[in-house]
Amino acid sequence: MKKRFLLLFIAFLFSQVIARAQELNARVTVAAPTVPNINKRNLEILQNTIRDFLNNNKWTNETYLPNERVETNFVITVTSWDGGSGYKAEAQIQSSRPVYGTAYNSTILNISDKDFDFNYNEGSALDYSEQNYISNLSSLLGFYAHTIIGLDKDSFSQLGGTQYFIKAQNTLNLAQASSNAGWKASDGLRNRYWLNQNLLDNSFEELRGFIFNYHFNGLDRLQQDEDKALKKIVSFLANLTKMDRQKIGSIFPNMYFSSKADEIVNVLSLGNPQERITSYQLLSEVDPGNLSKYEALKPVQKGM
Repeated sequence: MKKRFLLLFIAFLFSQVIARAQELNARVTVAAPTVPNINKRNLEILQNTIRDFLNNNKWTNETYLPNERVETNFVITVTSWDGGSGYKAEAQIQSSRPVYGTAYNSTILNISDKDFDFNYNEGSALDYSEQNYISNLSSLLGFYAHTIIGLDKDSFSQLGGTQYFIKAQNTLNLAQASSNAGWKASDGLRNRYWLNQNLLDNSFEELRGFIFNYHFNGLDRLQQDEDKALKKIVSFLANLTKMDRQKIGSIFPNMYFSSKADEIVNVLSLGNPQERITSYQLLSEVDPGNLSKYEALKPVQKGM
């Protein structure tokens, strides 16, 4: 009887761990290296509050196992403080997903937000609503939480992240009534508005399709059949040539390839000389901004 009770108790504890496992496994750093006389204790409380907000909120209707949570990093650098609750800041936001059969995590999102400004009073709880704008900080975090989950979904299924990009768009629309920058088209060409617009624009479906195929049918298959996986990745690159050339410089492709160029070179360097030169030609067309990195794919010419 005691053994049965113990087993039931262990099963209950395990079920509770699973029930509490939300979608994100976020690590958060809040620092103000150039701001004098800032309240360091308040920054530590803020850091813990943001971390708990990201990790404990339920962002989807799905059940995530602990090992399925999306690895996420927020590095928030405060650039000025008004002495009260007002902070001007920049944020570097990253997320990654595991590659099947390896201990390697592949970067999905790596973006710098220069307009990560907010108000926060020490000890205040963060609240978020999909129907109402509550604060700029909770809107920023909610927007990126849904964007991170959407991109993660895109890497596991064709256009799988659409509903989460729509949720991010809803947060963006509500936040446009505020005076904070980054939510409107007029706030610049590389902000949250344009990132979300790109993600939901049909013109970028080829790139979203590439994210799925590159990760799910490429990287995840490398351990099983390297030659076949590499050939597929090259063919997936060829599909990107269908993307509107006028869209190449937009924030979404720029952000994605800036974070992936080194990895793509490392992976495609495993191919034969013909695959490498074909990859170089395709990448120079779809991502000219990182051409110097793709030069490494050119087969080395042996001296006479």
